[in-house]
Amino acid sequence: MSQAAVAMRPARGFALPRFLTSEHPFPWLAPITAVLLIFGVYPLLYALWLSLHKRNPATRISVFDPDYNWLKILTDDRMWGAIGHTYVYTIVAIVIELVLGLLIALLLDTDRKGYGVLRALMTLPLVVPPAVTGMMFLLMMDGSFGVFSRGLYALGILDPSAPILANSGTALIGILITDIWQWTPFMVLIMMAGLRALPKDPYEAAAIDGATPFQAFFKLTLPMLSKIIAIAVLIRGVDLFRIYDYVKVMTEGGPGTATETLTAYAGTIYFKNADFPYASTIALFTLILVVVTSSIFIKLFRVKF
Repeated sequence: MSQAAVAMRPARGFALPRFLTSEHPFPWLAPITAVLLIFGVYPLLYALWLSLHKRNPATRISVFDPDYNWLKILTDDRMWGAIGHTYVYTIVAIVIELVLGLLIALLLDTDRKGYGVLRALMTLPLVVPPAVTGMMFLLMMDGSFGVFSRGLYALGILDPSAPILANSGTALIGILITDIWQWTPFMVLIMMAGLRALPKDPYEAAAIDGATPFQAFFKLTLPMLSKIIAIAVLIRGVDLFRIYDYVKVMTEGGPGTATETLTAYAGTIYFKNADFPYASTIALFTLILVVVTSSIFIKLFRVKF
């Protein structure tokens, strides 16, 4: 036998484990399935178990009372206020971030020299931790030395006696500005990816027919981007619904409860009141709201994955 034939012959005694040569997907999905069960399903089931108990904060004793916390939610005015703040925050932030993201993406959707650097710079806010971003804007909106606040004082837009984050009428706006600054680039990236994937033939035909850029945008660009926009709104909406970092760092839910969202309220109940069962109930109720709202959105806009 030639030396080439010997070199090509597989070595005896060496074989891959059978599960590594199997075409069945389970061996490959087993690790991630285990991770999801441990860090996803188990905490959910444990939260559900906690929600079925009533805890006495004074004695720190919990007793099994399945309907206590769920009935308490129905009469908790503070929680319903948190629901309102959460929905207002989510809807306003999504609309502004989507509009700004689409406009900026249209401006940056070019191969001209230097625009690649601008596109790279747009991603910088995304790498900053939300808590750090919240602290940065907290300092900029400080009523005494904040750059942002002092600029509004000079323009006569803001009264020095009512700083942004200390006024119940403007505190939520201050948190919204923080969120918009950090997460508009996320929308820009998705919109730019969608714009780059659009076919060129419809635009060439529209130009031959004498269509203006505005007509091409509303008749071609928006309809073809509709599915991408819907998915971007869905992803961003779910993330916005669980907003916590900015509220915790910038206002602690105040002044009063003017900026208290569902996750912030659950955090207060958990960490300050040590009422773990009720905090778990609020967290589960938040999950239910997210699932229901997302399902309605998917049904209305026919989002497909």
